[in-house]
Amino acid sequence: MPLAMLALATTASLAVVLLSRPDTLQRIETVLAGLAVQHGATTPIGGTEAPAEGAAVERTRAVADALMVRAPSREVTGSGYVVAPDTATVFSKYEGRIVAVEVEAGDRVAAGQVLVRLDDAGARFALRGAEIARQAAALALDAKNIDLAQARSSLTRIERLAGRDAMSAQTLEEARTAFDTAENAALQARQNVAKADLDIDRAREQVEALTVRAPISGTVTRLDAHAGDTVLSREDSVRENESLLVITDTANMVIDADVAETNIAQMRPGLSGEAVLDGFPDRPFAVVVSKIAPMISREKGTVTLRLSLSSSPPGMRPAMAARIRLVVDETTASGPQAGGAATVRPQAADITDHQQGAER
Repeated sequence: MPLAMLALATTASLAVVLLSRPDTLQRIETVLAGLAVQHGATTPIGGTEAPAEGAAVERTRAVADALMVRAPSREVTGSGYVVAPDTATVFSKYEGRIVAVEVEAGDRVAAGQVLVRLDDAGARFALRGAEIARQAAALALDAKNIDLAQARSSLTRIERLAGRDAMSAQTLEEARTAFDTAENAALQARQNVAKADLDIDRAREQVEALTVRAPISGTVTRLDAHAGDTVLSREDSVRENESLLVITDTANMVIDADVAETNIAQMRPGLSGEAVLDGFPDRPFAVVVSKIAPMISREKGTVTLRLSLSSSPPGMRPAMAARIRLVVDETTASGPQAGGAATVRPQAADITDHQQGAER
């Protein structure tokens, strides 16, 4: 009976054994074999408990065999940082003076929302000048259209008289030339109006650009704009590294983590695991490998993984340190069959050693 109870206890604890070292599984059958030898030396053949105990041992052996055919697995660990892929650095397109800052660091903003207002008297004057030039061009077009109408009317009258031989051919030719000239002048005037419209659009765009709007939705993670400051145009600001603010989409963050390049054979998109942030060590959460970097870091001997987050802990911020743990199948890259299960059997030496210990 004690041996039967021991066999049942061994069966119940096999699930725990699965989480321990793989060599423990290799020794399960060895232990059972030793127990069977010891029991055979101490229990009479005609005893009533032998069949029940033997059946218990056989059941335990069968469970052990079934569990040992499972493919061995191990953990791959790494470390990295929280990253926000969608980040926008906001510059002013044109030079101007900041008259109002509509947001603060940490504010949530929507795409198109006003962030900073600038003023540039030159841009406003340019727009007003373009509008006046448009009015002048429109007046000139009206005058040219009047000249064209008069030239057309004169040509029609002279052509009618010339048809009755009441007008000379030279006069008819002069009327036609005058009409062509008036028509070209009207066409030029229309082009001048179109150019004036373009000048207005250009000047208005510059004035409207003095109102800086959010290019994406997200959180203001850095604010360098202050009322009264004079900012440069975008080209000069980029060269001088003087941005107005930075917007980060914190709703769609990922983790970029490095693992040793010796593990690259087991890495694949879709591999799941767990991550924990140094700032929230008691809040682990699930991650999935979404991308594997195409290059290996020569200096660190690592490969970078990008991991998507299923449910990140509240309060997570970009650049927070993170540690990851991935469970990989060791038979993925090598084994009896690619992706297949590997059967683990105890070694003969282990059986012999245990039997000798049981006899002692």
